Amino acid sequence: MKKLSIIAIILASVALAGEAFIFATRKEDSEELHARVIKADYHVYAPTIPDTLYFCGERVPMNLWYVREGLDRELVSNMYYQSSTLFNIKRAARYFPTIERILKEEKVPEDMKYLCVIESGLQCVTSPAGAQGYWQFMKSTGQKYGLEITDEIDMRNNLEASTRAACRYLKALKAQFGGWTEAAAAYNCGENGLEKRLGNQRQKSYYELYLNKETQRYVYRILALKLIMQHPQDYGYTVRRCDTYPELPYTEVELSGKDVDLVQFAVDNGTTYKMLRTYNPWITTDKLKNKADKTYKVHIPTKKGTEYNTITRGKHDPTVIESI
Repeated sequence: MKKLSIIAIILASVALAGEAFIFATRKEDSEELHARVIKADYHVYAPTIPDTLYFCGERVPMNLWYVREGLDRELVSNMYYQSSTLFNIKRAARYFPTIERILKEEKVPEDMKYLCVIESGLQCVTSPAGAQGYWQFMKSTGQKYGLEITDEIDMRNNLEASTRAACRYLKALKAQFGGWTEAAAAYNCGENGLEKRLGNQRQKSYYELYLNKETQRYVYRILALKLIMQHPQDYGYTVRRCDTYPELPYTEVELSGKDVDLVQFAVDNGTTYKMLRTYNPWITTDKLKNKADKTYKVHIPTKKGTEYNTITRGKHDPTVIESI
């Protein structure tokens, strides 16, 4: 009996050792398989850096190693920040037509539309410093260039008004510094800041300046978004026309008078307060006191302007976009 028990213990020990060996072997095989799968199926590519590049018609000195590396950093950052970059491509279809039209009318290079992209992602956002809207104006600068900013109205959130103000500002910066590249840099750090650095360092070009990290990266970020959005497939983005956000159809009506109940105004015009604020993000209140008795033009959704199949009718285009 005792001998049988010993034999049973030995056999059990052998079985356990065998199972441990099999488990270890399986685990090792699993790790090897996992490593092979990663090697075969997961790839991260370095972006191609162009040898020739222009910004607003001005040649970028791609012969300088630090220019190439500065651009490379922003290309990698934005190429692999997929969610943000994908949304930029989607939103561009809605907002670029208006921005491009105004840039052309104001005689500002079309490349400046990418400045708007890096400033706000084509959204009405507020920065920690208080910059607001599509073009991220500070209150004082926005007012200087003609934007109404009160407790009730903030035209920094009006795409057309703020784009025209941005054009006026950029043209003033271009006149001051002589180049669109320097104008873009000054848009970020302020004209006084750039003027001081150019003078202190005895330079004339943005690319020759030692700047704070944000401004040092600023123009390269614009260039990176320009390359990715002009050639999305070259950077791994496959977006069909029907994936982008269409322009929203609207009718234009006048808003005037004092102490206007905007909820009732929306209902009277066949829409909702939600849609009134969505189509007119520059309105910041539900009751407009309007002490100056001004008249504003507001966008009201067309009769079926909130229905997806209506606003996208004729735009279900499966063609992959080649440039934004």
